[in-house]
Amino acid sequence: MNKKIILLIAVFTGIMMISCKKNGILDQVKTTDLSEESTFADSARTMQFLTRMYTDIGFSADPKRFADLGSSVGIYTLGDEVESNLQSANAFNIIFQTGAVSSLNIPTDSWTKPYQNIRRANVFLSHLSNTPLSSKLRTRTAAEARFLRAWYYFILLKHYGGVPLVGDVVYAATDPVPGKRATFEEVVDYIESECNAVAPLLPPIHESSDYGRITRGAALALKSRLLLYAASPLFNGRDEMGGILGYPTYDATRWNKAAIAALNVINLQAYSLYELANGEGFQKVFNLRKNSEYILATMAGNNRTLEAIWDPPSRTGSGSVMPYQELVDAFGTINGKPITEDLKTPANPTGYDPAKPYENRDPRFKWTILFNEAERLNTSRTISKVYTYQGAEKDGMPITKTGYYLRKMLNETTIASTTSSTTERCFPLIRYAEILLNYAEASNEADDIETAYEQIIAIRKRAGILPGPDGDYGIPANLTQEEMRALIQNERRVELAIEEHRYWDVRRWKIAEKVSNKTLHGMRITPDGTGYKYELINIRTPVFVAPKWYLWPIPQGEVNKTFELEQNPGW
Repeated sequence: MNKKIILLIAVFTGIMMISCKKNGILDQVKTTDLSEESTFADSARTMQFLTRMYTDIGFSADPKRFADLGSSVGIYTLGDEVESNLQSANAFNIIFQTGAVSSLNIPTDSWTKPYQNIRRANVFLSHLSNTPLSSKLRTRTAAEARFLRAWYYFILLKHYGGVPLVGDVVYAATDPVPGKRATFEEVVDYIESECNAVAPLLPPIHESSDYGRITRGAALALKSRLLLYAASPLFNGRDEMGGILGYPTYDATRWNKAAIAALNVINLQAYSLYELANGEGFQKVFNLRKNSEYILATMAGNNRTLEAIWDPPSRTGSGSVMPYQELVDAFGTINGKPITEDLKTPANPTGYDPAKPYENRDPRFKWTILFNEAERLNTSRTISKVYTYQGAEKDGMPITKTGYYLRKMLNETTIASTTSSTTERCFPLIRYAEILLNYAEASNEADDIETAYEQIIAIRKRAGILPGPDGDYGIPANLTQEEMRALIQNERRVELAIEEHRYWDVRRWKIAEKVSNKTLHGMRITPDGTGYKYELINIRTPVFVAPKWYLWPIPQGEVNKTFELEQNPGW
């Protein structure tokens, strides 16, 4: 908390906003020589000021988040999902994975961007009553601003734990800004209370030109995610720094609150899983700006963004991220069972075959991983196979370090080439599948395993997994709570892969020290007669230093500005 944060609100010298060519929030506008008085005396500029707060809403999940740190990659490269082709010493993914990260080189965006936007929200709310907006629009936009403020506080919370709460105060450049951190409970209570307050003031969904703005569903969904995190092992019973890092005392009823919060979203009946035959809804949903599943998304115009960074070179992409074998193996079979427990036999022809490891898999696998001989659109606008075996021209190893490329969210009729079509893609921040998984996890931890079964079955049905003779979609009967917990954790891993969940999930579950210090692998594939030989290879062994790495350090430059701002332990 400092003067820098206050000075960084530069809306008066250039207002940039989110733009969607179809059903967008507003067109892009640039204004100059504005004052607070002239901005809020004009209805269009008032709305532009609000829209500026949307611009950063997805920065934490941005696939190119660390571009200014030498790494045009996102947080998914910091865990056990994908390896990056960026290997320079100053690339943040390398700094992080090798244990060289510190409070001096940690990204500052997770601190500065939330507080910049929290201040913007407070400025907006302080002027709202004097704007020419109608009473109805004032009510709705106030609710949007308060949601966005809560959203940015949640980003701070998951990175650092308890942080300073500034309330509605708008600090001037010469004002002393309090730097004392609120407790974890105080921040959770604040975010929850804001979600509760704004939800009734917002429409369940938005149509036409308002699509993409905050809805009641978004407010309730943020509360669902917040309370799930709050109930999780990392925070639920962590007596450090006077409660700044978590609730000092464990309380099992926090899982009940989290379950109710997820159920409240479900009961809106405003959302549903996007379902098509053979599990294709899982692929199509990511290329529709407007669909039944997105609750909150980073709005964008028609684009080829992910094709440019994820597609392999033969498809004019940079192939910048390559899934680890650990992510590949997390996907089960078409029968919904782990590949280690569902081997192919004459009596079980849909089981896993180690000689043909990419056949008979969970349909989400082929929409997430681009594997050897997977078919993909090429530069001739036809479909052909991608070859990732050792020495294969253009796309093979060592161009891909792991034997794979990332496919999730790519459009099947688009590649990075400028002669290609574009997609309506908007990057998802909260989607309905997450809410069902939240409900499953919280219910299981609250000893309601049957409800957990129901949510996982719905997820797997949409995925295209075979129901089996008992309609259980591969889920064993009579699971214990611990067994269901492991199943849910893996289900989140495959369903929500590359959506900024895995990195935070392994931390809030407090299992990062178990999964993040292990060697991560790739698959060396070599031609062998009419088939291939598969050899597991080591890619890297990341470093995770427990317990300090469960939360990020506050950038040291911020800590140095006030004696009140306490650094997280160990940093």
